[in-house]
Amino acid sequence: MRELAEEEERDFYATRASPDWLDALVPLGTDPSKTFLDDAPWLIAIFGERYGVTTEGAQVKHCYVPESIGIATGFLVAALHECGLAALTRTPSPMGLLNEALERPAQEKPYILLVVGHPADDATVPEHALTKLPLDTVLTYR
Repeated sequence: MRELAEEEERDFYATRASPDWLDALVPLGTDPSKTFLDDAPWLIAIFGERYGVTTEGAQVKHCYVPESIGIATGFLVAALHECGLAALTRTPSPMGLLNEALERPAQEKPYILLVVGHPADDATVPEHALTKLPLDTVLTYR
């Protein structure tokens, strides 16, 4: 998984990312190296099934897939944190590499690679991630 991710990341940083995007990544300290993919004990690939296939081979559309994935993933991350584990959401681009690497069918769309484990002893949180918006800027009372 790491080799695939780093290959995509090198291409992203070298050819697809805009200067603005690269500037936005500076405070995060990210680069094409993804050593955490080898360090973490668990990688959870989260896929959404966009449609089902009947026994006759007909496609049946599934509704609210992204919304369901968001809710379910939120519960999963909360449960992992409650167990004392850290979870890093990774959304590589293009995500299709997960279909190939994990041999998943075409009707499944990858959404998130969840990297799970205990944080390293020297793990830090980027300073800007600790700054929270005032509640009244993200919540409207009616």
